[in-house]
Amino acid sequence: MKLLRSTLLLLLLLCTSHNFAQIIQTTLDPNQLPKLPSNWTKKNQLGFDISEIAFVNWSAGGTSSISGLFKGEFGRTYIKGNHKWVNELIVKYGLNKQDGIELRKTDDAVQFNSTYGFRKDTVSNWYYSSKLNFNTQFTNGYNYPNRDVAISKPFAPAYIFLGAGAENSNKKKNRTFYFSPITLKTTLVLDQYLANQGAFGVKKAVYIVDPADPTAKILVEEGQKVKAEFGILATGYMKTEIYKNVFYENRLSLYTDYLNKFGNVDVDYDTKLDLVVNAYVKANIGLHIVYDDDIKTKKDVIDPTTGAKSQVNDGPRTQLRQVLGVGLVYAFQ
Repeated sequence: MKLLRSTLLLLLLLCTSHNFAQIIQTTLDPNQLPKLPSNWTKKNQLGFDISEIAFVNWSAGGTSSISGLFKGEFGRTYIKGNHKWVNELIVKYGLNKQDGIELRKTDDAVQFNSTYGFRKDTVSNWYYSSKLNFNTQFTNGYNYPNRDVAISKPFAPAYIFLGAGAENSNKKKNRTFYFSPITLKTTLVLDQYLANQGAFGVKKAVYIVDPADPTAKILVEEGQKVKAEFGILATGYMKTEIYKNVFYENRLSLYTDYLNKFGNVDVDYDTKLDLVVNAYVKANIGLHIVYDDDIKTKKDVIDPTTGAKSQVNDGPRTQLRQVLGVGLVYAFQ
């Protein structure tokens, strides 16, 4: 009898130990552990807008044309405690083709924004912030129909803003305001031909008259490729749903230099209206306004004697670009 009880007790201990071992093994299996929430959020969105018009024996006349615009928006945001780091990359490139006219560029932009902020507590919307902003383009730009001389190129210009200040960020209302009284603005013109012209505000080249040929000039000092300024930067962003599936978005940047014409403000304002049809189809209306006293418009002139063509500066002007498009949008992780 004692032998039977001892045998039963031993079997019970073995079964208990086996089950306990299984529980411990299951609990410690990394594949079964719940994943911790990430402090990073992502945004990846690609879009393509297209518009086309064609005429065949159309009595009222007209020119067939087709336009396409590629857009990409990518975001990476890190939030942990009182720290926030927001990174954004925006790219655009558009082309237009008309009958009898060469392919022309309609849009070209590369923009990167990075903002780091720290707040005292998790309730406040105010952050001590530092901001980096970079802008340039992909390909050469021309004053059409003149395609012989480029008026802009990749990194000619490129703009870099680096500063520190205060930011008010309201996630619920999807709006952000940033003010920096200490901002370094750097203008790059990494093409010597454009730098020699003094394009985009850099110091232009110095020439003297050739003693052997009064109609010719000798280059004494090449134009500078870099211009540094120090001033005040204020930016704002807002996006709101004004009606069901109708979103209104605004981006505004204002900058003035302390030493060079203080109070003369550079303005960059981009506004658009997105009409969302479904997850993949969207229509948009956009308006982009730029004013920079350092950006001189170009005009073509013809020498009445020789007939030679050349470009001269025509002073700063308010730049305006309007966009109306319907296209496809694809968002992915």
